[in-house]
Amino acid sequence: MRGRPYLPSLLRHRYRGAKAMYTKILVGYDGSEAGKKAFATALELAATHGAELYVLAVCRPPEIGDDVETEAVIENSRRHHRGLLAELKPAVSAKGVKAHFELAVGHPAEQIIYDADRHGVDLIVVGDRGRSTFARLLLGSVSKQVVQYADRPVMVVR
Repeated sequence: MRGRPYLPSLLRHRYRGAKAMYTKILVGYDGSEAGKKAFATALELAATHGAELYVLAVCRPPEIGDDVETEAVIENSRRHHRGLLAELKPAVSAKGVKAHFELAVGHPAEQIIYDADRHGVDLIVVGDRGRSTFARLLLGSVSKQVVQYADRPVMVVR
């Protein structure tokens, strides 16, 4: 081992010409603290593995309302989420990661899974807001639904 730099085992395979563990990573981002942690984790993984990073923000339409109100709410939400995604671009540039920033409208878990399928990602990264067990059982959670229905590895960041 003399003269050879120490590399964590996760990184070692990369330098032996082996295929990277992840080539495409999708992270669901909503601007929350849990979302920020998930983004930071996904960005670090993408930088480590030389993977492309897909950052998805989902605008959730209102449950009720007429068409005019719904369109206004969705447009306002899009504007808000575009601002959230714009804040992430400097961090991505600093790491030298190839990233794609996308907005979708719909239920977050459905859109995350759909986007993962569409891009053929190797890993989905989502944040967990840390709701109580009762609230999770009653309301469900996006991370729980993604873990339950996705057909690929999902990393939940707390």
